[in-house]
Amino acid sequence: MKTVTRIDLNDARKLIVGAAAHADQIGVPMCIAITDESGQLVAFERMEGGKVTSTTIAIDKAFTAAAAKKATHEYGASSQPGAAAYGINSAIGGRLMVVGGGLPILWEGQVVGGVGVSSGTPAQDQAVAQAGIDAWLAEQNN
Repeated sequence: MKTVTRIDLNDARKLIVGAAAHADQIGVPMCIAITDESGQLVAFERMEGGKVTSTTIAIDKAFTAAAAKKATHEYGASSQPGAAAYGINSAIGGRLMVVGGGLPILWEGQVVGGVGVSSGTPAQDQAVAQAGIDAWLAEQNN
């Protein structure tokens, strides 16, 4: 048997609050998704004004980050023509995201979930995702 540590709904809500606070600071309403360690959706919020088309993208970024245990932007270069993972973005029915904004959530060296953010630029999405993780970690360490 194996014991699995994963994000729960309370953790997911804290991650969303931290991410949304940063999105408010930069003035970009976002779609924010939180998954457990296997990539299954735990919580989602589309901020007022978040792009409707970004809903699925945010969920798929969180899925990729958690299930692949890798930040989505790390797939960007390796998925280009001629690179080792060219075409990987078409894997899993197109769910594997290769654009910044999806980050794995780590606790004690283990991936316990994923956060995916979409509606801004890839850099904005990634910064908002990181802000959610930072806020959650700060609360865990208090």
